[in-house]
Amino acid sequence: MKWEKLKPPEPDDPMCCCECDIYQYGCCCDCEDLDEAFSRWLKDKPSKSGCQSPVFGALMQNLEISLIPALLLLPLLLRVAALHYLLGIIILTALPGLVLWYYYATHRKKRRTLFFLTLALYSLAHMYYLFITEILPRGDVSQLQLFTVTTGMILTILSLINTKRGPGFVTAALHEAHSRDQEAEKKDSEHLNGSVQSAASSSESKPQTLTAKWSRCPVCKLMRPPRAGHCRTCGSCVQRLDHHCIWINSCVGQANHRSFLLTLCVFLLTSVYGISLVLCSLCPRQYLMTALLYCPGVYSQSSTALCFTCAWYSSIVTGGLLYLLVTQVLNISFNVTEREAQLALRNKTGQSRLWGLVVDTGEFSRGFYQNWVEFLTMTDASVSLRSSLTDLV
Repeated sequence: MKWEKLKPPEPDDPMCCCECDIYQYGCCCDCEDLDEAFSRWLKDKPSKSGCQSPVFGALMQNLEISLIPALLLLPLLLRVAALHYLLGIIILTALPGLVLWYYYATHRKKRRTLFFLTLALYSLAHMYYLFITEILPRGDVSQLQLFTVTTGMILTILSLINTKRGPGFVTAALHEAHSRDQEAEKKDSEHLNGSVQSAASSSESKPQTLTAKWSRCPVCKLMRPPRAGHCRTCGSCVQRLDHHCIWINSCVGQANHRSFLLTLCVFLLTSVYGISLVLCSLCPRQYLMTALLYCPGVYSQSSTALCFTCAWYSSIVTGGLLYLLVTQVLNISFNVTEREAQLALRNKTGQSRLWGLVVDTGEFSRGFYQNWVEFLTMTDASVSLRSSLTDLV
């Protein structure tokens, strides 16, 4: 079906030939395109690409052109949208559709792309540049308000850098450290029990229940802890995998989930505050809630029209990220990751709650308070492993 080609890959899907390590031509395989080409060859039909050379096709497949649209087209489209409110409606409506199309196109190829990260950073820098050059000279923004917006910008970038440090990848040493911890717990229990028979009975049952929670990844061939998952885009297993975020070009896992949530909160607060300052400067006689919908005379000057259009653009981005923040908070409250929610919906083992905003699997939830305590106190096992190794040395 058409939708199956555009749908992002589900976690832990069955492997195809391009992901099998014993298939020597796996790196050249695109299963759907390969099936279509083989069917045309059997029916003796010409290729759909016509006179397009395979070299040009390979360049278009592998060339990273994601920086060009974000750096060139975004300012141009915003200035065109500022010419008339009808153009603004058309362009600001088409932009999310184009971004969504590119999102599904990159997920179908299962490739990492810098497009969304570049678009996010450039949009942030461009909005701040217009705020400094167009809004600040109007004299409606105080030094304290400028300091608040600048501080929010810096904190957002610092939090994003901290999020990009890594989601907590699963390594072979992680399972070895887990096995050593099990052996140490067995020895401690034997020492505390004081009887060989009770220790032997506990040692027969306890390792089976603990090691049963670990599973072997069919792609990485590594033993991974509970709630870990394999990301097809990054090509690695991640501890407590939530999802692969296109806006940071990285996975969100056990090591960076808290900093990812912090980045969302800081950005949303800064964005809402900046939009309110812009609207108060452009439409001082209007209420803040209605200024975004009705601001008379804003298209009389090109500078005010551009700032008003950018306020609408920022509002659309803020609305999308606000929805992401709400779903993240609800998932944490129910102690479920986005990957586990998708698997539960696919296997029909979860229940949709709150108008479909969250999927309750009931597997790991221990109550609202305990779920948040677990989220705020969880640590990256690989970091603790490195610290223990350095202590031994």
